Amino acid sequence: MNSVQTLFFGIREYLSPVLKNSKFKETGCITPEEFVAAGDFLVYKCPTWKWESGEVSKRRDYLPAEKQFLITRNVPCFRRVKQMEYTEEDSETQIETENGEEAWVATHSGRVVANIEEIVQQIEGEDEEIIKRNSIVLEPENDKEEVDIPNIEDIPDIEDVEDGLVEEEDPATLATTSNVVVSSHDDGPSDKILQVRTYDVFITYDKYYQTPRMWLYGYDEHRRPLTSVQIFEDISQDYAKKTVTIETHPHLNMSLASIHPCRHAQVMKKIIEKMNEEALKKFELLQQQYGNSPNAPQAEQAQVRVDQ
Repeated sequence: MNSVQTLFFGIREYLSPVLKNSKFKETGCITPEEFVAAGDFLVYKCPTWKWESGEVSKRRDYLPAEKQFLITRNVPCFRRVKQMEYTEEDSETQIETENGEEAWVATHSGRVVANIEEIVQQIEGEDEEIIKRNSIVLEPENDKEEVDIPNIEDIPDIEDVEDGLVEEEDPATLATTSNVVVSSHDDGPSDKILQVRTYDVFITYDKYYQTPRMWLYGYDEHRRPLTSVQIFEDISQDYAKKTVTIETHPHLNMSLASIHPCRHAQVMKKIIEKMNEEALKKFELLQQQYGNSPNAPQAEQAQVRVDQ
């Protein structure tokens, strides 16, 4: 079934035309050129992101060969979804905003922010013992024998030794028999290191939906790839296997969890409208401050660009 679906998506993308004119402000859709411009801005602002070229046979000709998709690696995932589920005990708080703007609701406001120790206990479980360090047992100082310091006059002169130096047993040297006992029991890494899952996050350009698309590839605490079941443990059940599914990466020979982009453009349009409203308000305030000054900001500067 997955192979048939992949074939269908491939044909659908192949038959879809490449968007030439920007519809970013009207619909939230972007052209491949805008995708590259936005990606360059992301790499500039967040150096953890970088461009990748992918498999040569899977490169899209409407994108630069060296800029086929974006990737950032080792993003930590501290908790599973079940540890963050909304319960009846969790409360909501209505947050009032300034200047009479629409209020918004903060969920889980009754929860207390956990410190790093509490996070570790939640991950490892209450019944799991804390990882032990390699123990080192030293012999008590009282059991050591007193060592006499040799008289300096008893040390032979270097000039009196003609046939080479003769090594003598020095009582001040460390004994060859070690009094250090190292435990052979090893329960793993230090208990000071928080063991968490990590994800590689990909951003590709979806030609059919004309929007960016997110992909996730996870690793467990020992850097072993996560199975599909394990990945869905980190995704809300409202979206798992619905808007988040396992699909073939368009530029790599591997299957990853993908966030379906069918509503990305609509969400982006709402974000753009909100950002434009805020930008225009700031622009009007600046115009009042500058008046007729030639240094006054221009109207074009108040508009949101795709690379912001």
